[in-house]
Amino acid sequence: MHHPDPAPRPQHPVRVLRHVWIPLRDGVRLAARVWLPADAEEPLPAVLEYIPYRKNDGTASRDVTLHGAFAQAGYAALRVDCRGSGDSEGVMLDEYHQDELDDAVDVLAWLERQSWCDGNVAMIGKSWGGFNGLQVAAMNPPQLKAVVTVCSTDDRYRDDVHYQGGAVLASEMLPWAATMLCYNARPQDPEVYGESWREEWFARMERTPAYIDTWLGHQRRDAYWKHGSVIENPEAITAAVLTVGGWADPYRGAVLRLLGELSSPVKGLIGPWAHTYPHQAEPGPAIDFIGECLRWFGHYLRGEDTGADRLPALRAWMPDPAPLGSDLTERPGRWVTEDRVPSPHVGAREFALRGSAALPATGREAQEATAGEAVPLRSPLAVGSAAGNVLQFGDLAGRPGDQAGDDGRSYTCTSAPLTERLEILGEPEVELTVAADRPQALLAVRLCEVYPDGSSRLVTTGLLNLTHRDSHADPQPLVPGEEYRVRVPLFVTGHAFGAGNRVRVSVSAAFWPWVWPSPEQVTVTVRPEGGVLRLPERPADPARDGEPTALPTPDPPAALEVTEVPATRTVRWDPVAREQVVEMTFSDGTTVDLTDGLTRTETELNRFRLREDDPASPVVECERTDAISRGAWDTEVRTYSRMSSTPTDFHVTNRLVALERGEEVFTRSWETTVPRDQV
Repeated sequence: MHHPDPAPRPQHPVRVLRHVWIPLRDGVRLAARVWLPADAEEPLPAVLEYIPYRKNDGTASRDVTLHGAFAQAGYAALRVDCRGSGDSEGVMLDEYHQDELDDAVDVLAWLERQSWCDGNVAMIGKSWGGFNGLQVAAMNPPQLKAVVTVCSTDDRYRDDVHYQGGAVLASEMLPWAATMLCYNARPQDPEVYGESWREEWFARMERTPAYIDTWLGHQRRDAYWKHGSVIENPEAITAAVLTVGGWADPYRGAVLRLLGELSSPVKGLIGPWAHTYPHQAEPGPAIDFIGECLRWFGHYLRGEDTGADRLPALRAWMPDPAPLGSDLTERPGRWVTEDRVPSPHVGAREFALRGSAALPATGREAQEATAGEAVPLRSPLAVGSAAGNVLQFGDLAGRPGDQAGDDGRSYTCTSAPLTERLEILGEPEVELTVAADRPQALLAVRLCEVYPDGSSRLVTTGLLNLTHRDSHADPQPLVPGEEYRVRVPLFVTGHAFGAGNRVRVSVSAAFWPWVWPSPEQVTVTVRPEGGVLRLPERPADPARDGEPTALPTPDPPAALEVTEVPATRTVRWDPVAREQVVEMTFSDGTTVDLTDGLTRTETELNRFRLREDDPASPVVECERTDAISRGAWDTEVRTYSRMSSTPTDFHVTNRLVALERGEEVFTRSWETTVPRDQV
């Protein structure tokens, strides 16, 4: 593919203010790093990233690729640590707490008062910063003119690491809470904070909560989850929003929803990427994301005619069919565009699901599918380990593998070989008639592409806790034996099925370690007649293919030394105990700031254990370490978190240990029992 040269842009010399204090309304100070064009003579628009991951060492290597590049192009750029994180004062009580959002409004007002800022500000962020960019925009502060939100969501219950389809995300909820417990216990830097750093460190560790207790305490979509979900009042947002996602990222559905919800200027961009910024994206192709941002900022902060307002509503990567393992670094495909979302060019292609086969059908044919015997589905609880991670960062270890083994232990419907290529773009869904022999049950639905060699590629997935079949706010138990018609939406996707390949739907009543199992061993009966797969078919049309995008530009220089450590994922099976153990390790590696010797090393281990015939056996364990030092100043935080369950309750334990120069100086433990609420 030809990539056009990016438009030439200014290359200002950059001045970095390494540590700046921002005072808030209640006297708390937030820590910021600021990049400025060194030759600027007039006040400039500003770009703000506002996250809790430590500007000094946690995201330092990534920050320069964004904020250093924005300053080179003529913007003031800031990386601010949220209250209770990094060198900032205070305690972080939860994700997206009202304090966090009010603080952001204070930061925007402070920016307007700075001599180097003209009062026009954009917020940018991936994940946490993408969330709060939308949430702050919904508060409508006058300075905020534009938002670039990457891998985020408009609905905190529907699309985040806590619940999916009303089911507890075993693979994400405790691991993310464990990570934040460790992050929130890290000390301020003495060279920034001063002599009282140790006193503040201990106060922070004493007061920081374990988020898992709050998240498990809200198993329904209640007011807690509505807070920060901009879908509740999208009209409140007046800033121009560029919403960005990736087909390997679980938040991607919000891109299409925001395009339909927002009344302010909004454009969408979805690539083949995982949970990463698109200029550093894996799998590729990565793009000149800095250029995309500058086009957005130029128009909405400076009033320049950059063409941002004339972009298609959606630019999306349409992946070509690719056998498993053939696209580890880059997914072949092309860019496609839509001028409106929902698009009039995308229609529902229906496949009638019956027995162990799926035949194309529409209208009356779908309703007159041949009746078959109801299929009892008593899934081994260990089904699902081949699906990879829910939240993927592009590493090979987290990607899904061949689904054929799990297909063999699921209820499957497989089409005849396709006679021609089939492209889809949007949200697939499956409708089924099911019954269960217990009051609680779940369904996991996988859409796969089956190649002639029998390998099965995961295209997308859908989850539904059947007590949430009608409402996430008011779940109702099943009546054992009663049949229910249920609709299972799958994660939004863009995909091309190759001619000669087959479409497969696989259904299971368990999906570990993604989803916490139902409280009792349950048999779900699937009635074959009337089952339907709806695919958002988008016929190929060269007139709606997109322009190739530019390759990433070189990163600005940074005085950082980064040692990367690859992620790992292992699955062990004990055939005697019938026990499965899935273990994953992640690490930010080691980052050394060559200007002052600040050094950080971080490791994460997640372990998921269960016996495939015992719903009371699942255990999730998470270990975290975060070591931060400079010369004689030497600290380390360690956390251990564990979650298990009975048929009636979840049990969670957390332990926090802090060390100085290798000696233990602080410990704290939590134990919590939370009743299960229709999960």
